[in-house]
Amino acid sequence: FTAPPDQSLEWSDEGVEGAHRFVRRLWTLATGHADAIRDADAKFDDADEKSVAARREVHAALKKALYDYERKQFNTVVSACMTMVNVLNKVDNSALLSEGVSIILRLLAPIAPHVTHHLWSELGFGEDILSAGFPEVDESALQQENIEYVVQVNGKVRAKVQVSADADKEAVEKEALDNQNVQKFIGDATVRKVIVIPGKLVNIVAPQ
Repeated sequence: FTAPPDQSLEWSDEGVEGAHRFVRRLWTLATGHADAIRDADAKFDDADEKSVAARREVHAALKKALYDYERKQFNTVVSACMTMVNVLNKVDNSALLSEGVSIILRLLAPIAPHVTHHLWSELGFGEDILSAGFPEVDESALQQENIEYVVQVNGKVRAKVQVSADADKEAVEKEALDNQNVQKFIGDATVRKVIVIPGKLVNIVAPQ
């Protein structure tokens, strides 16, 4: 997980320990929720906003991991799996835990075959993980109703605003400019420019 396969790497005890810690965290996640995973409903319950956001993170990481597999960037595949483990450690939705752990195990099967095969069988996903196939991204899980924009005034973060995901540039600008804290830092200055980076950032230039 520390370098692509086409680059040289200086091995160290710390690197091996880091890999072992991750495998141990995956083991703890899977076995600690084993009963919930085995008994989970196949259908994901989207009533919980926190779980919906967590599932979005899992499928975003999965999308990146599948792309990195195509490029043979196995180290970033492992990084994506680390991200998923971190996300799943913060949720208690059994359907999401079951789906998320099954995704991680299938992604890691070519990299860490022994532990993934054992957990796959123990958690009731099937007898042989190699016959399961790679996970697929649920594009609907990536959709968002609202997007959070960071708002900067003259290069400094002054606020964060929630804007509808289908809002156009003018609507995003208006939401940012109407924010009370942003207004405080603009003051009587004239707004010279508003730069909107879609889905991420609004930068307001208003020299004092």
